[in-house]
Amino acid sequence: MTLQPLRILLGPTASGKESLALHLAETTSAEIISVDSMKIYQGMDIGTATPDPETLAKVRHWCINIVDPRQGFSVAQYVDAAEEALREIEAAGKEHLLSGGTALYYKGLTEGLFDGPGAEQPLRDEFRAYAEEHGLEALHSRLKDLDPEAAENIHPNDLRRVVRALEVVTMTGEPISSQQTQFGQQRTDRKITMVGLLWEREELYDRIHQRVDRMLAAGLEEEARKLYEMEPPLSKQARSAVGYAELFDYFAGKHDYNTAIELIQRNTRHLAKSQMTWFRKFDCHWVKMTKGRELPELAEEVLEVWERKLT
Repeated sequence: MTLQPLRILLGPTASGKESLALHLAETTSAEIISVDSMKIYQGMDIGTATPDPETLAKVRHWCINIVDPRQGFSVAQYVDAAEEALREIEAAGKEHLLSGGTALYYKGLTEGLFDGPGAEQPLRDEFRAYAEEHGLEALHSRLKDLDPEAAENIHPNDLRRVVRALEVVTMTGEPISSQQTQFGQQRTDRKITMVGLLWEREELYDRIHQRVDRMLAAGLEEEARKLYEMEPPLSKQARSAVGYAELFDYFAGKHDYNTAIELIQRNTRHLAKSQMTWFRKFDCHWVKMTKGRELPELAEEVLEVWERKLT
């Protein structure tokens, strides 16, 4: 059986990719495979813009709401879930499209995975304690000294990935960036075509602020409080999600409500910037987004690019 190509629609948070992906799926009778490291979690619907039940009834979505937020979830686990979704969609004689904003998930799907050393908990605890005492920037500086390439691609606030990169270089003597030999070697069993949504920075930031306002109006604080009070507590990965982490600190008395909202807006802007840094390294056709462009026009351009690149 000839495998379908990977038709990918990507973009930073608040770029409008969810609405466009839904329109494309309805137009082509396709099913959507989510490529989002936070939509995988159950009960984190508002803060991750997970489709509502009415939307899910129209178009089937895969790789959303599949993990308890008290559990961790690796890139390898995501790739396994996405590959299973591809197999089931194709076995049913249907088409798919992939859409989301998690660059490492895309790299895992299109370029393979880095099989690094297992976790060394005492070492991880040491790095986390250092960050607690000296700050995230100081820990990131240590990574910059040992693995400048990895440091360039990992935001200082991304504690989990900074710790992992330090763990790998400490345990193996080699930087994680030099060991990711699979990355950059595109899979050959499927053709791949990527389309990305590109906004001017200020327009995107305005959309981010509007999105935060909508999420708060939809009940983000109440959803976050339920997650905050869960026993056992959320996994480190789930707790770090932008939009939730800031509210969790507010609940813990670390700052007031207005500061939490300002931090959500700021950290979401930082997230979008980090996403675009990753995406610009991909072989991607960029669609210029403006306020006046309607979904049918955008969908037509995306479909034309997919068709042209796959023939």
